[in-house]
Amino acid sequence: MTSAPDMVSNLVAPPDRAKQKRGASLRDRPIILLNVLGVFAFCVTWTLATEGGWVSPLFLPSPFKVASEAAGVAATHELWWAIAASSLRVFFGFALAAAVAVPLGVLMGSWWPAKAFIDPLISLLRPLPSITWIPLTMLWLGIGEAQKVAIVFMGSWIYILLYTVESTKRVDPILIKAARNLGASEFAVMREVVLPGALPGILSGLKVSLAIAWSCVLSAEMVAAQNGLGALIWSAKDWGNLALVLVGMVSISATVLIADLLANRLERALLPWERHKRQN
Repeated sequence: MTSAPDMVSNLVAPPDRAKQKRGASLRDRPIILLNVLGVFAFCVTWTLATEGGWVSPLFLPSPFKVASEAAGVAATHELWWAIAASSLRVFFGFALAAAVAVPLGVLMGSWWPAKAFIDPLISLLRPLPSITWIPLTMLWLGIGEAQKVAIVFMGSWIYILLYTVESTKRVDPILIKAARNLGASEFAVMREVVLPGALPGILSGLKVSLAIAWSCVLSAEMVAAQNGLGALIWSAKDWGNLALVLVGMVSISATVLIADLLANRLERALLPWERHKRQN
């Protein structure tokens, strides 16, 4: 039988949640409006600069020329195939990097001998940009898909690892000590305290590293690839087609933006206790 306090709570809770949603929606409206105004102002300035003759079309094509070029490559499906090829390379390389770096980072952040053993290797590899791996990976793996995925992996796994190590180390030691004092096993401490405490930082690191993974795949595609957004941009540069170069650049930004939106939704689903902090 439901008690009186529970009945009152059930009656009151839904309106509170609805009120919170309405409040968040009202807070978001000015932000969305300013976002739209910012993009509109940028497009107007770009149009005035190019159509008014302030900037030569040899150096910067007009938005109408870029839109026309985008419609042309979209109609031939060349743009969609390029986006799909680059996205698949990023997906496989990034997933492989996360599968290696996240468990290793948790281990290094929670067990000092592992960190002391691996730290010198990380210090040697961290300064190397992804493009420096291209000659070696071409010798080891050829110029096929495996080489592009390897470049994404080499360029992103270090950053995922560093974010994971720092996030694991920042978990409040008082919580860990309290769990141990209450009799929790080491496995339970890891599952119930360390991983939930480190998860927000790990997800933030994955989001940052995803953008880095995109820069890695573009580097690989500009050197040796027949398809993908990097190859599209590089080919357009060789033909002096700046409008197509900009189409490729905008496509990259749009793809990463969609990936960010999906990542934010995943983050909200995995971290329900963080929602009120982000709204504030």
